[in-house]
Amino acid sequence: MKLTEPETEQELDESQIHNVLRNDRRREAIRYLRESGGSLTVDDLAEHIATLETDEAPAPRKVRKSVYVSLHQTHLPKLDDLGIVEYDQRSKELTLEERVREVEVYMEVVPQHDVSWATYYLGLGLLEAVVLLAAQFQLFSIQMLDFQFWAWFFLTFLVVSAGYHVYSGQENSLF
Repeated sequence: MKLTEPETEQELDESQIHNVLRNDRRREAIRYLRESGGSLTVDDLAEHIATLETDEAPAPRKVRKSVYVSLHQTHLPKLDDLGIVEYDQRSKELTLEERVREVEVYMEVVPQHDVSWATYYLGLGLLEAVVLLAAQFQLFSIQMLDFQFWAWFFLTFLVVSAGYHVYSGQENSLF
C-alpha cells in the first residue's frame, strides 16, 4: 500500500526515519542500493545480506530464503510506502528514490576501521587547541612559527576538510 501523493510530498518526520533505521536489514538495504548505483534485484540484496549475516559466501540456502522473505514481506514494502525505495513486486526490482537523502542524513556509515567525520573534526579541534596553546606560550619547537601562522594553517585545514566532506557526501558535486 503506497502513501498517497500529498503524504509522500511531505518530509519524513524523525520518528519515521528512526523507525526505518532501527532495523539492520533496512539500513543495509539502503546502503547496498546506494553502493550498487541505486538499483538491483531483491535476490541480489537478499544474497548480500545473508552473506553479511552468516559470513559465508554463498550463504546457506535456508538463510537466503529467510532474508528474502523478510525483505519481501516487511522491509521493502515499508521503504516503498515511505517513498525511500521503489519496489516493483512483480519484477522484484528495487530503485532508490530521491527521498532517501532524508534518511541518509541520519546514517553516517563508517567502515569498521575508519573514523567518523564527527570524530575527525573533534580530533582536528583538539589538535588545533594544543598547537595554538603551545604557540601562544612558546612551548616546544612550535615557537619557530608564530601563533598567526598556526591559526591560518588550521583554518585552511578545516575549510579544506569541510569542503571535502561536503563534496564526498553529495555524490561529488559541491553545488
